[in-house]
Amino acid sequence: MIPPAKKGCDSMDNKIGLYLHIPFCMSKCAYCDFYSNAGESDYERFVNAMALHMEDYAPSLRGREIDSVYIGGGTPTVLPTEQLTTLLDCVYENFSVSRSAEVSMECNPATADTSKLKKCRKAGVNRLSIGIQSASDAELHELSRIHTWSDAVACYNDARRAGFDNINLDIMYGIPLQTPDSLRDTLDAVTDLDPEHISLYCLKLEDGTPMARNRHRLALPDDDTVADMYFDSIDLLVSRGYDQYEISNFAREGYACRHNIRYWQPGEYLGLGPGAHSYLGSCRFSFRRDTELYISAMEHPERSYNIIDERYTIGQNDRIGEYVMLRLRTSYGIDLGEFRELFGRDFDALYGSRLPQYEKGGYMKREDGRVFLTPEGMFVSSYILSDLLDFDGDIAEGEASGKRA
Repeated sequence: MIPPAKKGCDSMDNKIGLYLHIPFCMSKCAYCDFYSNAGESDYERFVNAMALHMEDYAPSLRGREIDSVYIGGGTPTVLPTEQLTTLLDCVYENFSVSRSAEVSMECNPATADTSKLKKCRKAGVNRLSIGIQSASDAELHELSRIHTWSDAVACYNDARRAGFDNINLDIMYGIPLQTPDSLRDTLDAVTDLDPEHISLYCLKLEDGTPMARNRHRLALPDDDTVADMYFDSIDLLVSRGYDQYEISNFAREGYACRHNIRYWQPGEYLGLGPGAHSYLGSCRFSFRRDTELYISAMEHPERSYNIIDERYTIGQNDRIGEYVMLRLRTSYGIDLGEFRELFGRDFDALYGSRLPQYEKGGYMKREDGRVFLTPEGMFVSSYILSDLLDFDGDIAEGEASGKRA
């Protein structure tokens, strides 16, 4: 369970997170809409560009301590080992990284071996997130994954041999060919491996992906079956000693992902790389999803390339909306006292008229000064959050809701 954020909505302490986006993969999965480039690329140029970008931001983060680093993608482990360790060295050279920092890296089972993982562990990575997705090779094939279940098990064992004692395994449900029984088989197989953390994601058919274009051909479970899969998975994982601390995340005690918690509190973080997002002070911004432009901008700063995709200042309305949206993703939910302390407003005065329907329906609960979603509420959280964030004048007129620049 995630505790109250307290100072999470402002830069009132010196802690900050760092996200590095590696936009490469061996091949694009049919369901993925994250920014990435499949096939061979000039990895060395990219890593050098990212190193220059770190140097650019280092002065502005002087006096700030990084207590979580997350290297995602794409597939970070598609980079050659030398480039990965160079990237990690640059992080420590440019920023003040806490001795107890959580340093996570995503990993595809087909792109990592014991040697690479050992060198990454030695270079500072202390948490590995392996994209297993399913224990069924037939289901993996439907997702266009390039690994098999045996590859996934081998990668997990390699990670243990490399010294990783904090491992997350990603699992998907609601995928083609999957049944409640096959999902249970996957969860049984995954929990038998005994990872410290499990992420359970529902397949979403994102516009523009191959899977979305071919949805009429897919053997997908129906909505009621998908709901049963989610609730049954929660029961199984909790019975195996995993605490559900967010809609899609389960952890052994003491192993909740610190970097993700930063997003949900919300806390500050810097994101570097094409497509990466940042939240610093009262500003959110992101970089354009164009790897070649990103590299060129770092190599030729005199040309004034514009790599900013979007930048905006967050006003009171947006801060409240983001807090509600992100905190209700967590099992802890919204601390009513903290809400008043952060925003000077009463939560029930803003949202009270909308909550009874969800409380009566069993989707939301109140307990110990908190408001939080039940598992049933978490499953339909998109609808509930959309309703709550539709302020329609609930917040006093005249308060800035965010100025675009």
